[in-house]
Amino acid sequence: MAKWTPKHEAPEPLEGPVVATIIGGTIVWFALFLVQLPFYGWFDDHGHTWWLWTCLAGGGLGFIGIWYVRRREAAIQRARAAGTPEPDRSPAPSAD
Repeated sequence: MAKWTPKHEAPEPLEGPVVATIIGGTIVWFALFLVQLPFYGWFDDHGHTWWLWTCLAGGGLGFIGIWYVRRREAAIQRARAAGTPEPDRSPAPSAD
């Protein structure tokens, strides 16, 4: 079997308001959990309690995500302040 090689260059990584995006998503997950919580009996009767727990898990994992992206953002800021050049984000040279 031949080794697979990419035919196109990898796109540039997307950068944006990552911390705000993760915080917003975490808020949405917890809001969905809280909105569904009064209907726990209905969910339990119909076998859909996993909907509630999925929203709670999404909110909990969002807290881990917030911690992660805030530390990442702080590390990027420290590197910029120290004058350390950012790693080259250009795609690897093609194998052709």
